[in-house]
Amino acid sequence: MRLFGFNISRAKAVEKALSPVAQSGRGWWSILESYPGAWQQNVEVKFDSVLSNHADFACRTLIASDIAKLRIKLVAKDSDGIWSETSNSAYSPVLRKPNDWQTRIQFMESWVLSKLQRGNTYVLKQRDGRGVVVKLYVLNPDLVTPLVSETGAVFYQLNADALSGVEQSVIVPAREIIHDRFNCFFHPLVGLSPIFAGGLAAMQGLAIQNDSTLFFQNGAQPGGVLTAPGSIEDDTAKRLKEYWDTNFAGKNSGKVAVLGDGLKYEAMKAKAVDAQLIEQLKWTAQTVCSTYHVPPYKIGVGELPSYDNIQALNVEYYSQCLQVLIESIELCLDEGLATGENLGTELDTDNLLRMDSVTQMEVLEKSKSVMTLDERRRKLDLKGVSGGNTIYLQQQDHSIEAIAARDAQLIAQSQSASAAPVDTRNNSDDAEALAQSEQRAFVAEAMLAFQKGLAA
Repeated sequence: MRLFGFNISRAKAVEKALSPVAQSGRGWWSILESYPGAWQQNVEVKFDSVLSNHADFACRTLIASDIAKLRIKLVAKDSDGIWSETSNSAYSPVLRKPNDWQTRIQFMESWVLSKLQRGNTYVLKQRDGRGVVVKLYVLNPDLVTPLVSETGAVFYQLNADALSGVEQSVIVPAREIIHDRFNCFFHPLVGLSPIFAGGLAAMQGLAIQNDSTLFFQNGAQPGGVLTAPGSIEDDTAKRLKEYWDTNFAGKNSGKVAVLGDGLKYEAMKAKAVDAQLIEQLKWTAQTVCSTYHVPPYKIGVGELPSYDNIQALNVEYYSQCLQVLIESIELCLDEGLATGENLGTELDTDNLLRMDSVTQMEVLEKSKSVMTLDERRRKLDLKGVSGGNTIYLQQQDHSIEAIAARDAQLIAQSQSASAAPVDTRNNSDDAEALAQSEQRAFVAEAMLAFQKGLAA
């Protein structure tokens, strides 16, 4: 039996020689315990709860959507080492439509979200009879376990996943899986999610929001105690508490309470202002952003930088956050599809790094001597024009070689003119010739002096 080009019976034969890699930092225990003993102290980092934190959610979805919107190009290298877009029947179809139930954007979002949430992305290849990859499936990380044989060969154990076409548990070699991972702190085959570092801050932010919700459900009034000048029985204290909670707490906050027998209400819990709730919530969001390397202003946290340069802000975001993810995807696709040395994949970052319209037009105007008119028009999604496939240069610009040849000719002419005798008899033509000869001699002497100065 063959699944995705791999013999299942052969896989079962080698299963006994395989062992799972160390899962430190990947399992649920590392997610539940933010530090040793945290579980006993009821300080838990719950994976599902962290995913619902607004800052964590915003960072993950921002990164995934920004990368997913980049078109995947197949590029080829020519004899001059220049990469340009091309098409190929073996690679272009799967890059354009990875599988039957996902678009390219949905597929890439799944890829990036899996990597950000679990530290690992496992992509299963489906091949045709030629061995060419025709389908790609992003697998559920919970259903995949990396294995290492006694000889160091890498395999992956896949549990049943009907959506991806895996009908039963099977072990496949590494060549059938694209494994994109980062933050491999504990094992080279086990990536680590940013949640490992930012989970506690996310839980703190959720706790602040939950506490604030309860606070405002109580009419923005803090909790407190009823005190009496003397001792009271437990039954009386219980009765007073129940009466107070029923009539003056929650939706009944703000009603007038009449206290007798010297009873007095005293607030115990700090108000939101005293606890600096907004500052604490902002700090947790900024901490989460730092673990994803996302500038806080990108998700509405913190102030926007003062300088008004959209491209500079996008380049900062690209270089510190997206670039390593994008280039990792490109390398994984190149190796996974076996494109070779002269073919490769490239994510089109032009839209991501697009400048504001004024700056863009200025840059295109200054690139006349580098790009053809049609190349500049394509940057604006415009068609080519007649004569647009030529690089234009202003006429007064000359090459260094032409300038050097002109100077050499002037020197030679001046030297020959100064060596020839000049008839100075009364003749206007002779006088003009003498003036020109003297001018050429002066130019020659100046050029020689200039060249000696350069040599010195």
